Amino acid sequence: MFGIRAVYHSFWIKFGAALALVALGDALFYQMDRGGSTIGVFAGAWLVAALAAGRAMRHDRRALICLGAAGIFAAALVLNPSPLAWVLFWTTLSMAALLPGTAAFDDAWRWLQRLVVHGCLNMIGPAIDSFKLRRLHSFPSWQHGMRGLLPILVLPLIGSAVILTLFSAANPVIGDMFSRLSLPALSASQVFRAIFWAMLFTVVWGAFRPRRTNRLLSTFDGTGDMDLPGVNVLSILLSLALFNMLFLLQNALDIAYLWGGVPLPDGMTLAEYAHRGAYPLIGTALLAGGFVIVTLRPGSRTASHPHIRTLLVLWIGQNIFLVASTMLRTLDYVEAYSLTRMRIAALAWMALVAIGLALICWRMLRSKSTSWLINTNCAVAAFVLAAFCFVDTGAMAAAWNVRHAREVGGKGAALDLCYLNSLGGSALLSLVYLEQQRLAPRFAARVQRVRHDVLGDVAREQQNGSWTVRNALRLQNAKRQLGNPVPLPYDNWDCAGRLIRPAPSPAPPAPLTAPATQ
Repeated sequence: MFGIRAVYHSFWIKFGAALALVALGDALFYQMDRGGSTIGVFAGAWLVAALAAGRAMRHDRRALICLGAAGIFAAALVLNPSPLAWVLFWTTLSMAALLPGTAAFDDAWRWLQRLVVHGCLNMIGPAIDSFKLRRLHSFPSWQHGMRGLLPILVLPLIGSAVILTLFSAANPVIGDMFSRLSLPALSASQVFRAIFWAMLFTVVWGAFRPRRTNRLLSTFDGTGDMDLPGVNVLSILLSLALFNMLFLLQNALDIAYLWGGVPLPDGMTLAEYAHRGAYPLIGTALLAGGFVIVTLRPGSRTASHPHIRTLLVLWIGQNIFLVASTMLRTLDYVEAYSLTRMRIAALAWMALVAIGLALICWRMLRSKSTSWLINTNCAVAAFVLAAFCFVDTGAMAAAWNVRHAREVGGKGAALDLCYLNSLGGSALLSLVYLEQQRLAPRFAARVQRVRHDVLGDVAREQQNGSWTVRNALRLQNAKRQLGNPVPLPYDNWDCAGRLIRPAPSPAPPAPLTAPATQ
């Protein structure tokens, strides 16, 4: 009896916390029509409510660690909201809710399954819990009375309704009285608001009532001998010897052309050489990792052979050098053209590939488990993704392009002002810096126009409900550096160099009556 009452007590506390979050979300997102850093404020309130209502989370050290990580991502949402920060916040908060009912952390593959099941079932979570609540047999005394009273009231209520319907048709006074009674009309905005409440309640409810599952696909073992046609000690020895020679040829060319500065063949530029090999070589490195995982499993005869282990270490080392050369190729391509958000992400991805190859080799040499390999790789990837929540890659790209642009005496490519314009607030401070340099008159007019447009767009976003901490700091710094900016000239150019002329002023309206003649 005490256990069921405790369940009731805990359930209604969580229900009240979820309703409070719905009220907060309604005030922030619906009534005030706020976005931007407000999303981080809501995420922080959700985190606090889950911790306050979740007694099991407060007593689980693993859950508290995940809640701390969720707090970091909530701070990232306050600084500058992004889909990546929201996904990581939801993931860590969901893990904190699921961990108290999980015996061991096991590995990231099983946790991926748990999170998918939790996310899918959470969409119908309130309905599931309402059915579970009805199945409990211990009801408060007033509910017992109502359950016994309802069958008795059915006949009197239905009979009275029929008689009142007949009286309203026979007596105009009663009929007029009923005609004046009507339910309030629901507008489209009220219906949308109710739907918004239901969706918000469903989202936050998952942190209070997580959906667990024990039906998980087991992790790939990856140890011992694996009977594959043509895979034996001799074939692996020959394969690794040939692979090392082929990689030695490719790495020797990269050492000569990329690292040593040897002139390329006639008609080929360094940018072309760099661009053609950047991504195919990463694919080669990934294939190498897959080859090692499948054919050189810890504890197998192939992995324990001393010559194979030596050739493997040499080959993995060549793969890592190949990834480093690929990163240098990308940097050379950036030097010849420009830096973009995608190229920064590509460099981070290449670094992860190199770390993954080293971990695969270490796993085989030290006979580590597959779970260790998965968890370590996921931990490194999570660290990189968490860093991207706080680092503005658009601002990094804009700052690099501006300082290396040909127009300011740098050795980089001609500055793409339209790309800077597409970066929005991320490029604002770089455009302010560029505007204050000594530039050619026409290029200076283009820079001034782009800076003017970006500054106006950011200011409007801040006033129209998308206020963020990062953009507020940018606007403050930009206005301090600009002082009293020079107004735009009558004739100015857009980011692509097209001439912009203001629309002519409308002609004054003609008089309604002609002037009297003498």
